[in-house]
Amino acid sequence: MANTQRYFIELSYDGTRYHGWQAQPNAITVQELLDKALSTLLRQQVETVGCGRTDTGVHATQFFAHFEAPRPPEGGAEDALQKFPLQGVRGLNALLPFDIAVHRIFAVDDEMHARFSATQRSYEYHIHFQKDPFLHNRSWLQRDKPDTELMNQAAAIIMEYSDFSCFSKSNTQVFTNNCKIVNARWEQTPNGIVFKISADRFLRNMVRAIVGTLMMVGKGEIAPQEVRKIIESKNRSNAGTSVPACGLYLTEIKY
Repeated sequence: MANTQRYFIELSYDGTRYHGWQAQPNAITVQELLDKALSTLLRQQVETVGCGRTDTGVHATQFFAHFEAPRPPEGGAEDALQKFPLQGVRGLNALLPFDIAVHRIFAVDDEMHARFSATQRSYEYHIHFQKDPFLHNRSWLQRDKPDTELMNQAAAIIMEYSDFSCFSKSNTQVFTNNCKIVNARWEQTPNGIVFKISADRFLRNMVRAIVGTLMMVGKGEIAPQEVRKIIESKNRSNAGTSVPACGLYLTEIKY
């Protein structure tokens, strides 16, 4: 719209205390608190559009949202919105709780959309093997170390497919269960292991279901090649259980 300016916000959050990103009745979410802070700062009702959803307890080291605000008048009175990208970061961080941080605010074209303009998303899933109070709610504690070589063999098989109905939460309102995975691999970390995965899009619960299935491989419960049968069955009940949300992070959005 000619009289408004679209802004992108880059933020990160610890999802432990929240019922995910998306605003919903009778639950505290990141979007709800961000919209409230923006509305307070701009002294008008503001509603953001997020780059996607994260479930309850899931974290984001990079997340984008967009919103509309009135365009400053031509010729430039010292309007608050003219200084908004710089001052807005400080103002929002002062209004937001400790576990949500705004990093950047920048103006974009009206066609740019936080969700639909994204071309690639990346997630990480963290697992550690020794009790550590500083990793509580931020990584999944496991007693026994799985075989990451076998899990990487299975991850390579997953990348050969595009229909991931077997890893999707049932009864989701999406037009297709097809995704293009461009990276899926386990790596060692100082505290344990991390699964890194990137794709053009993800289905609800997809990453946690994939990790649960790969852990079955790593624990010797199924062979890597059995992942083919699971994917080709397109049946969620054949895949592994969803791992806890605490270890999952949305880490990068590309536009």
